[in-house]
Amino acid sequence: MIKKALAILLILGLVFTSVVACGNNDVEPTNDDQVKEDTKDDTEDNKKEDEPKEEPKEEPKVEQVVTYNMGADPETLDPGKATENVGFNVIINTFEGLTNLDENDKAIPGVAKKWDVNEDATEFTFYLRDDAKWSDGKPVTAYDFEYAWKRVINPETASDYAYQLFYLKNAEDIINGEASIDELGVEVIDERTLKVTLQGPVSWMLEMFAFPTYFPVRKDVVEENPDTWALEADTIVSNGPFKISEWSHNEEVVMVRNENYWDKERVKLDKYIMTLINEDTTALAAFEAGDIDGTDGVPRAEIPRLQAENDDFMILPDLGLYYYTFNNKVEPFNNEKVRKAFTLAIDRSAIVNTVSMGGETPATGVVPVGINIGGEDFREAGGDYDIDPNKAKIEEAKKLLEEAGYPNGEGLPEITLNYNTNENHQRIAEAVQEMWKKNLNVNVTLGNAEWKVHLSNLSEGNYQVARIGWGADYAHPMTFLDLFISASGNNYTQYTSEEFDDYIRKAKSTIDIQKANDYMHKAEDLFMERYTVCPIYFASDPELMKSYVKGWRKSPLGYLYMDKAYIEGK
Repeated sequence: MIKKALAILLILGLVFTSVVACGNNDVEPTNDDQVKEDTKDDTEDNKKEDEPKEEPKEEPKVEQVVTYNMGADPETLDPGKATENVGFNVIINTFEGLTNLDENDKAIPGVAKKWDVNEDATEFTFYLRDDAKWSDGKPVTAYDFEYAWKRVINPETASDYAYQLFYLKNAEDIINGEASIDELGVEVIDERTLKVTLQGPVSWMLEMFAFPTYFPVRKDVVEENPDTWALEADTIVSNGPFKISEWSHNEEVVMVRNENYWDKERVKLDKYIMTLINEDTTALAAFEAGDIDGTDGVPRAEIPRLQAENDDFMILPDLGLYYYTFNNKVEPFNNEKVRKAFTLAIDRSAIVNTVSMGGETPATGVVPVGINIGGEDFREAGGDYDIDPNKAKIEEAKKLLEEAGYPNGEGLPEITLNYNTNENHQRIAEAVQEMWKKNLNVNVTLGNAEWKVHLSNLSEGNYQVARIGWGADYAHPMTFLDLFISASGNNYTQYTSEEFDDYIRKAKSTIDIQKANDYMHKAEDLFMERYTVCPIYFASDPELMKSYVKGWRKSPLGYLYMDKAYIEGK
């Protein structure tokens, strides 16, 4: 990950004290007055030596507390049910999987100290650390992973991310009711040994074990409060670097060092406070007033000023897609030509350069630029699906709308564009609203709701066209493509395709990189050539963090790791 370089210049001053004695050193004093004076001086010196010396004052220790704003209140802190970025950012700092991710987002040991892999990479045997413990001091065991995964894949749990476990043997069949939960490809050998069997070899599987859906949860904790255990601080038991001490909903989540964590020595912070200020302007004001140390939300209109004036401002790389999802089952967006017309009528270059202004890239597909597979950038190889990244294709869009039966926009039903309440989302929605009016002669109403309500409306199909975003779960095209399979709880398009599902299934089940790449391109082609969604831009990550906060890491996957963070020079 590219991080902003902070140059610190230390100026060391050497102070020299010179004592100059005046007089004739060749002449010794002989008179009584001089002797008395010398005796007086000696006596005073002895008195000073007898007096208790004042101990040097210690520099006050810097409080090891970081306050960072992440925005909306998490839906849940249940690793098996969480789906959104804020919740994940709490979970990755308070829970831990079999593996962790290093600074290049590659797998390193986590709860598992080591592992064995069979010849065809379909079986993993993990050996858990003896000192891995939960925040209440109880040991983390292989049973906790088995329970967590079987719980996620159980249809009764209704986990939106259950499809992320489809890499495991029989997982998809279990979801479809064609196999029992006990047939899932996970087996406890003993308390410290876990065997995992895959449906087929997956080259990025070790990284998947570091994803929150694969994190352990403890059966007794969940079953004591099955519906609410992950909604309040006092019922959450975790196994990561921090534990949750307070959760004031819509205000802040307070995390403190987990003294039972197996590697607690690497955790320098006493406390990590995540504030939940939803308005970016308010968050910026808090940052500039010194009330918070960092924020993920930066008002786009302020970016030029911050770039010019504030050394704490940076734009980090981000593997994310900002897009509008069409409800493919409701008028007028059940018509492919209408979806394409609305997609082509947007000037993406104008949005990224004059509205969002955060270093984003106009989006022409669902897989972002910057993901290299088999020696080529997936996006560059995939093409642009007739979307011009530099301008709107107005005449073509008008023609498509006419062919769909709506010449000059006439006859269209009332259309509402929904977004979750946020200044930046509002600015983009207003720009798109104006483009659709100017380029298609279509009047669009804007509607907004707070995050949880917005997400609920999307899940229930209660919308026509709506804003949504997706950040990579791992650095691979699949994290953007399997989002839209039929079984995905995050597929809000109301569109399903067995052909699309089959391409994804084949891509996941081959160890041949080129074949997998071909299947993924076919899946994206099928999806994008019908304009199921409307890509807006590939994300960047405008960020503010005080320079005295050291050791933090923000991954291009959108995760802020604070396990090595500390305060210095505040």
